[in-house]
This record gives sequence, structure tokens and C-alpha cells, in this order.
Amino acid sequence: MSEKEIMQSSIDAILEGNEGKALATAREAVDMGADLVAVLNDGFSEGIRQVGNLFERGEKFLPELIEAAMIMEKVSAIINEAILKDSSVGATKIGTMVIATVEGDVHDIGKGIVISLIKTQGVNVIDLGRDVGTEAIIEGALEHEAGIIGTSALLTSTLNGQKKLEEELRIRGLRNRFKTIVGGAPVTQKFADKIGADAYAEDAAEAVVRVLELLGKSN
Repeated sequence: MSEKEIMQSSIDAILEGNEGKALATAREAVDMGADLVAVLNDGFSEGIRQVGNLFERGEKFLPELIEAAMIMEKVSAIINEAILKDSSVGATKIGTMVIATVEGDVHDIGKGIVISLIKTQGVNVIDLGRDVGTEAIIEGALEHEAGIIGTSALLTSTLNGQKKLEEELRIRGLRNRFKTIVGGAPVTQKFADKIGADAYAEDAAEAVVRVLELLGKSN
């Protein structure tokens, strides 16, 4: 397949809930040396964004959303492994970050690739998982002595989880303890500014830039 065909196959596999097709497409992308960040962001992630939109319109149902999330998790594992093999990750860590999908959101669209790319920059990234409540996110950040908290929301109905985190950090007097970065399909810079997040990233590549800026390590 050409890279264009890889992208379309990635989208179709997620929309169809076809795990075999998705995994085969991911492996072919790796074997042909495709731009794996683009394949995940513009291919598989685009497919699952469309699944999320269909779910919100009532045209797909929760089992289909969960199925797409599970397929995405397996695809991300293949692509993340390939990216880490090709990267030169140093032993020196320049900071620690925790990342989570907020409460009520059951999928990890792009989160795996964000984690892998940030790790290549020497950042210790702790994945707290998906459907994670505000309390668990804060506890995780404190436990791991993180400097940055990253959250993802993939449905408009779960955006409040990012807002709630900012509010709870302020209530507990912890807002100056952590830098926060938000992302996800329905998230915008305007929303990030409104809730008081320190940074917003539209995609995985931008997340790397913003995290390094928050750590004071950008060029």
C-alpha cells in the first residue's frame, strides 16, 4: 500500500471495528517506513474521532466505542514500540509528567503516541490510564512527584473533567505545584485559556513542544 492507502485503511479499520485489518495496517506502516506519527494522528486517530462523533450523534453505541478503543490500544502498542526503537532515548531524565484520559472517557486516542514521543525527549511519563477521576489524577501526580499533569478528553461530554481538575488544584492550594497541559479532539486553545490550563496541544508533535516549554527545555 502507498502511504495514502495506509491512512485510508487505518481510518476504515477503526470505523469498521476490524481489529485484524487495523493491526495488519499498522505493521505494514512500520515495515514500509511510513511517518508513524502521521499514521496515528491522521489515520487511526481520525478514524476513532469519527467513531466518537457517530457515538455522540447516536449512530454508534457504547460497545462499538469501547471496541474501537481496544483496537486503538493494540495499534498504538505496535507503533509506539517502533518509534521507541528508532529513537535515541537518553538515560538522563529531565522531568516527570503524569498523563490520563479524564473520567467518563473510555478511550486513549493518540495518548500512547504522545507518551512515546515525549519519552524520546528524556521526560519520565507516567500513564495513569483512561476514565481517571480528578482525585486519582492528583494523587498520581503527587505520588510520582510530577512537574506536569497532562489530560485528554475525546468527547465534549467529558471536557468538564479537565475544568474540574483545574478547580480542584486551586481549591487544594496545589495549582502552583503543577503545570497542566490539555488536549483531545474537542479541546481548543480558547477552552484551555478559559479553564486556566498552562498549555494546549492540538496533536502529539505539538504536545512534545509544549511539554518541553513547560519544563524550560525548549530551544
